[in-house]
Amino acid sequence: MRENPFDGVFIAGAGQTVYEKRSSKKATRLLFEASDAALRSAGLGWQEVDGLAVTCFNLPPDNATTLAEHFGIEARFLFHGVYGGASGIIGMMHAARAIRNGDADVVLCVAADAYDVTSHNETLDRFNGSVQNYMSPHGFGGANGMFALQTRLYMERHGAEREDFGRFCVALRQNARKNPNALLRSEMTLEDYLNARPIADPLRLYDCVLPCVGGDCVVLVSERIASRLKVPLVRIRSGGELHNYPAGAPYSLTAGWSGFSGRMYERAGLGPEDMEFAQLYDDYPVMCFIQLEGLRIAEPGRAFAFVRDTDITTDGSFPINTGGGQLSAGQAGASGGMIGVYEGVMQLRGEAGERQIDCRRGLVSGYGMIAYGRGLSASAAILERVE
Repeated sequence: MRENPFDGVFIAGAGQTVYEKRSSKKATRLLFEASDAALRSAGLGWQEVDGLAVTCFNLPPDNATTLAEHFGIEARFLFHGVYGGASGIIGMMHAARAIRNGDADVVLCVAADAYDVTSHNETLDRFNGSVQNYMSPHGFGGANGMFALQTRLYMERHGAEREDFGRFCVALRQNARKNPNALLRSEMTLEDYLNARPIADPLRLYDCVLPCVGGDCVVLVSERIASRLKVPLVRIRSGGELHNYPAGAPYSLTAGWSGFSGRMYERAGLGPEDMEFAQLYDDYPVMCFIQLEGLRIAEPGRAFAFVRDTDITTDGSFPINTGGGQLSAGQAGASGGMIGVYEGVMQLRGEAGERQIDCRRGLVSGYGMIAYGRGLSASAAILERVE
């Protein structure tokens, strides 16, 4: 086992705002509320914060520096995520390295956004240069159109059926029914999924996330700070990030997890068989299948068979997205990359309420920066409860 670059760093708190379909709150307010809740769960005060890792699509013209000003933080470490839904985990890993190097003691890793369906689509039209200049002018259908192509390709190449994606979505909805902060908590059957309103063939309504308003945060602390806290602690056993993988092959049906997961497990001295849950970035079911394969939980091209054979609810043998994920809790913009981290930490702290599972360690993953045919950025981390 290689040396862990995150030794001596602990996740001491986690906070989440109320998730809402619409709100008058601005992004800065949401970032504050999530951060304040996380600090309270850690038993820490704002005056102790000396670092900030923030991701928020709606933050400009403000940035991490001006947010530190708004929050009254004298920051020794700042990170501003530009990797979409992969940014939360990447920021967390950068913050952990800064803490280990003595550059900070208490870092807020926070993401939030305030979206509805219309504002979300407007953002996607100008998400980056390739989308704005070469895709939006031709009516590319936004992320729904793009991932409809990925879904169709996965079905044709590997033999998956719509029912396989439906089983995944129905299981996550079952988990969400135990989460009071999930926006979609009504019962959903496989028939409901299959007969839902078409969006972009083969995607239907429940394959697509609901843009919403909300934020999530975790607090990272040094060993010096952790030693005096009387709260459950979580540590980062390993992690990784990879961008534009595989270069030049947007429709390869793989992504960065395949490129770094082997190193991640080796560094942790663990394997996929040692994971007790996965909090996947679930913007679309097909990307969860690709994550399961890239993270070596399922064989390449066989994630649909894994979902057929495995109970992934909170009552099952391998729970996935125990709070319902973005597909049932909602996608609060950039906080889509932190909702899984928040949920994983809550599970490991034993604070997940009715949806609590028996676990000591698990995976969290992120994905983002939509470009031609795929997202460019992938991240993941193995989190473990400190005994």
